[in-house]
Amino acid sequence: MRARRGIVAGNKVPLKIAVAEHPHTSAIRDGSIPIEGVEAEIITVKPQIGAFRRMVRDVEFDVCEIAPTTYIIARAYGAPFKALPIFVVRRFHHSGMLVRPDAGIKTPKDLEGKKVGVRAYSVTTGVWLRQALMDDCGLDPSKVTWVVDDEEHVRELKLPGNVIHATRPLADMMADGELSAGVEGAAGIGRTGAPTGGWQEVEADYPDLLPNAAALEADYFRRTGVYPMHGTIVVKDSVLEEHPWVAKSLYDAFKRAKDEWLDKVRAEGPQNATEKKYVKLTEIVGPDPLPYGIEANRPTIEALERTAFAQGLTPKRMSIDDLFVDTDKL
Repeated sequence: MRARRGIVAGNKVPLKIAVAEHPHTSAIRDGSIPIEGVEAEIITVKPQIGAFRRMVRDVEFDVCEIAPTTYIIARAYGAPFKALPIFVVRRFHHSGMLVRPDAGIKTPKDLEGKKVGVRAYSVTTGVWLRQALMDDCGLDPSKVTWVVDDEEHVRELKLPGNVIHATRPLADMMADGELSAGVEGAAGIGRTGAPTGGWQEVEADYPDLLPNAAALEADYFRRTGVYPMHGTIVVKDSVLEEHPWVAKSLYDAFKRAKDEWLDKVRAEGPQNATEKKYVKLTEIVGPDPLPYGIEANRPTIEALERTAFAQGLTPKRMSIDDLFVDTDKL
């Protein structure tokens, strides 16, 4: 009701919203799907990880898409914003640990005692990858030396003693044999340059540690219901306190944008690589490859919070109520 009264009175709440361009968020960004009661100012930050850092350090935006691990860490240290159960990127993570063929690494346990590159210890891709190797393959990540070449977004984060900083690009270290393995892509050895200021992609032609990752991922989801998420939407506490209805308005708009996009993909077929990826994921997770809401994501949220603590990323355990607004109760 508050939202409707605001609209009638012409007093929409102005919000600065930093969210990346995804097929299922474009209708939010271009305004074709409005956010009830909100006058949205869409902020574009490329790459979006630059917005993560600006949000956790300076609380620069009213609403921001942020990596969920970065968010959980920031919230554990008292960040004044809270997440909505909207997850705009999904993928599984048994794949993505690339190894040098001459490093003698045949199983995840063989990573122990080795140096492994990852952009930052808290990068969500690395956290999910370690979680999969811990839970499914018995890896003890405390016995791996994790080599990073970027700052952590959350300044308060105290890194474990087995995390060290590189003095040159991870890709070069991997090529020269200083690293035995590394996380693929922008999260590790597939880029060079400053992560928040743009980077150059570099070829990382190394074998994956788990060549049967796709089958392992499908089996893992069937057993656990864990479907790794990237990119959640956070809202300033001050906005939620003054205008609590904003949480539901945002959730409804993002869900409508996603549902309409998914209907279009079903009707017309996938038109690009992103859409093909999500259609492929429906073979594992069911008809909605981007489920929103707490109940649909409870096992996943709990798994990420649990592994963040186990990996030494958070100083305390966090409940779902600590972390998320339950939009179903609004």
